[in-house]
Amino acid sequence: MTSAHRLTLRDLPAYRTGCEQGYRLQPGQVVILVGLATCGLAAGGADVAAAIREELASRQPEVCAAGRQVEVRSTGCLGLCEQEVLVDVHFAGQPRLTYAHVTPDLARRIVAEHVVGGRPIENRIIGRIEDEDHPYKDQTACAKQVRIVLANCGFIDPERIEHYVARGGYAGLERVLQGLSPAGVIAEVKVSGLRGRGGAGFPTGLKWEFAARAAGDKKYVVCNADEGDPGAFMDRSVLEGDPHAVIEGMLIGAYAIGADEGYIYCRAEYPLAIKRLRVAIEQAEALGLLGRNILGTGFGFELHIKEGAGAFVCGEETALMASIMGLRGTPRPRPPFPANRGLWDKPTNINNVETWANVPRILVRGGAWFAGIGTERSKGTKVFALTGKIRNTGLAEVPMGITLREIVYEIGGGIQNDRQYKAVQIGGPSGGCMPASLLDTPVDYDSLVAAGAMMGSGGMVVVDEGTCMVDLARFFMAFVQSESCGKCPPCRVGTRLMLETLERICAGEGQPGDIDWLVDMGRKIKAFSLCGLGQTAPNPVLTTIQYFRDEYEAHIRDKTCPAGVCPALVSFGVIADKCKGCGRCIKVCPSGAASGKLKEVHSIDAALCIRCGACFEACKFEAIERGQPAAAPAEVAG
Repeated sequence: MTSAHRLTLRDLPAYRTGCEQGYRLQPGQVVILVGLATCGLAAGGADVAAAIREELASRQPEVCAAGRQVEVRSTGCLGLCEQEVLVDVHFAGQPRLTYAHVTPDLARRIVAEHVVGGRPIENRIIGRIEDEDHPYKDQTACAKQVRIVLANCGFIDPERIEHYVARGGYAGLERVLQGLSPAGVIAEVKVSGLRGRGGAGFPTGLKWEFAARAAGDKKYVVCNADEGDPGAFMDRSVLEGDPHAVIEGMLIGAYAIGADEGYIYCRAEYPLAIKRLRVAIEQAEALGLLGRNILGTGFGFELHIKEGAGAFVCGEETALMASIMGLRGTPRPRPPFPANRGLWDKPTNINNVETWANVPRILVRGGAWFAGIGTERSKGTKVFALTGKIRNTGLAEVPMGITLREIVYEIGGGIQNDRQYKAVQIGGPSGGCMPASLLDTPVDYDSLVAAGAMMGSGGMVVVDEGTCMVDLARFFMAFVQSESCGKCPPCRVGTRLMLETLERICAGEGQPGDIDWLVDMGRKIKAFSLCGLGQTAPNPVLTTIQYFRDEYEAHIRDKTCPAGVCPALVSFGVIADKCKGCGRCIKVCPSGAASGKLKEVHSIDAALCIRCGACFEACKFEAIERGQPAAAPAEVAG
C-alpha cells in the first residue's frame, strides 16, 4: 500500500526499492490483469473483473491447495482496443499470457483452468509478454512500435503510485532536484529535439526557454488535455493508464521555467481520466512529490484540474486559458504569446498530454537518447489512434519517419473485409486526406505538411472504397463549423458557406464552378482566420479536392456518387440471380421498401426507399446493387 509518509529526496531511492520489490512477482504469486480503461469498460471489463473475483472466491480452497497467491489488478489500455476485454495471467517466473475478447464465462474458465489448474487455454491466447518494455515483439502489429509514452499503459495499475515508481517513475524529477539547474533541464529537452505533440510541432525546449526568460513573479504550466478530434483517444488513454507520467512531466517543466502552479485542462467527457488524475494527485501530495516543499527541497508546485465543457475551440491555447479563468472560451490574437502573458496575464507554458509524458523519460535517459529515435527534424515517437475501416483499431506508438503504409498494413493489419484502401484522414478535422498514392509518405511533421495534411494530435481515420470523399469532407466541415466560436468572420461565415456548398453537391445540386470556389474560399479562410481552428478548417476539403477531384466532378457533372453513399445520387435494387431470399434486407429496411417471401427473390420499392444503404450493408450475397437514380421527368423531357 502507498505510504502516507512524506518523502525527502534522501528517502526516494529506498522507497523505490520497496516499490520494485512489491511490483515484482515472488515464487507462487499469480497476477491477473484486467484492461479497465474506457475501451475495456465499454467491452464489458467491469463484468469480467467481477466474474474473476467471484470465481476466485468460490475456489479459494483450491487456490490455497495449489500454493497460489493470486492478485487481481486493473490496468490501462495496452493499445489493442479492438481485442478488448484483455485479461493477462502472469505466473512468477513465466511469460505473461494475454487473452482477448474475454467474456465473464471465459473469465471463469481462465480462473478454473489456467490460474487454479495451471493449464492455459491455448486457443484463446493472443500473445506472450516476456519483456514489459517490448511487448509482443513477435507480432506484426507490435513489432515496429517503440513504447515511450505508452510504456506503462497496460502494465501498471494507474491508481497505485507504487507501480509507477517501481517502473522508474519520478526518477526524472529526482535527477532534476539532485542539482540540475533549470537551464540544464531546458538544455536537455532542447537536445532531445522534442516537439509539441498537440499538432503545431513547436520545439518544446525553445518554448520552455521563452517562458523561463519571461519576467514575472508568478508563472504557470498547463496541460492541454482537451482532446476533441473525431477518432482521437491518445491523450485519454495516457491519462487513464499512466497519469503520473503527465504529473511528473509537469513538475519538471514547472521547475525549468520557475512556475509554482499548474492546471490540467481535461474535457468533462473523460470522467475516468479525471478520476484517475485526482487519485494520482492525492497520492503524489501524500508522499511529498507534489505541493509545497517537494521532497524537502524547497521547490513547490500546486496542481489543479479544470474540467472543460467540450468546446473543440478550447484546444487552442488562448481559448483554453480563457476557459480556465472563467471566461468564454474564445481565442485572442497573438502576440502577446502565453509565454509572456498567459493565465491572469502571467507567463504560462502550455503543452499537451503526450508532450508532458515524454519529459520524464528524456530526463532519465537523456536528450541524446530521445534524439536518436525518429528523423532529422522529427525526433522520438508519436502515438496514433487508428480507427475507421482498419482491422486493428487501437493505439500505436511508432518512431517518427515510419511510413503510412507500415502503419496501415503492418500495424493496422490492413483494411477490413479485404476491401481497397482509399485514404486516411490524419490530423483530425484540421488535417487532410492521404490517398493510396501517398502511402509511402514518411510520417513526420514536414512530410505531412508538404502533402497538404498535418500531424495533428494523432488521430488516423482510415476509409475504404465505400467512402464518398465529398461526403467525408462535408462531415468534417460540419464539425468545424459547429465548433467555430464565431469570433472572426472568415471562420464563422466562411466555414458555413463551404458547408452549404458541400451539402448542395452531395444533394445533387452542385453547379459548375463550385470546386474552384471551394478552393478559393478555403485558401482565404486559412489566410485570414484568427486561430488554428479556422486556419486549418479547410484542409479536409482542399485535400479531397486535390486528390479526389474526379469524385467532386462526378457529383456535379454526372449527378452520381461513385461510392454510392449520397442518398440523392444513388438508388438500390435487387440482383435477381444473386438473391437467396434470406430476408436480411427486409429486417434492416427502416421504410418498408424491401419486401418478399422467404427463399424467393426480394424487391425494393423505389417510391418507399429512403436510400439509406442499410440493405446494401446487410446483404451477405452481394445481391443489392447501387445505381444512379432515375432522372426526374422534367429533366428527361428537357
